Amino acid sequence: MDDDRLVLATVVHGLKHAGFDILDADNGDDAILLARQHRPDLALLDIRMDGMSGYDVAHYLREALQIPFMFLSAFSDEVTLARIQALGALALLVKPLDIAQLVPAVASALDEVRQRTGAPAVKTGPVPVVSVSVPVEASPDAPVLPTVVAMAVGIVMHRFSLARGPALERLQRLSVQEGRRLDLTCTAMVEALEQLALPGSL
Repeated sequence: MDDDRLVLATVVHGLKHAGFDILDADNGDDAILLARQHRPDLALLDIRMDGMSGYDVAHYLREALQIPFMFLSAFSDEVTLARIQALGALALLVKPLDIAQLVPAVASALDEVRQRTGAPAVKTGPVPVVSVSVPVEASPDAPVLPTVVAMAVGIVMHRFSLARGPALERLQRLSVQEGRRLDLTCTAMVEALEQLALPGSL
């Protein structure tokens, strides 16, 4: 599973767990189709998407559907900020993601949308930048997981609709059953999914 799909799984799981109704798409074309069919209250767009870019999707949502949107990005440089502000984004959420900060940011954006009572999704003034850099669902005393373990935890969270702690416990039990270290079990899981994602593997 690549980083973008892991981010999508993390966002979907976290927002659903917080009580939001979520429609997810892993490319720009599908995002537009879902938006046209379901007219969501808010769109959360990654700048880098397969097919149409997040910028292209945002332009369509604004001009054709008047659906407000926020952006996700690993970058918060002046060029990126200027472009998303010109498009009328409500906010920029900076990766990596922390659900504990993502949920209130989305809730705040929805509150703003409702206060507009149908106004176009064009924003004046600076775009708020929300830095979300703490591991998903982390508490102050939660361990920082190695990258491959964190990826495997995200996979298990998405596949079995588990929170971070139970997903990690499931992986730990699996590693004990297999008689090998946790990082090796997680590496095998991630590599197996990467093989499934290769062209011609299905």
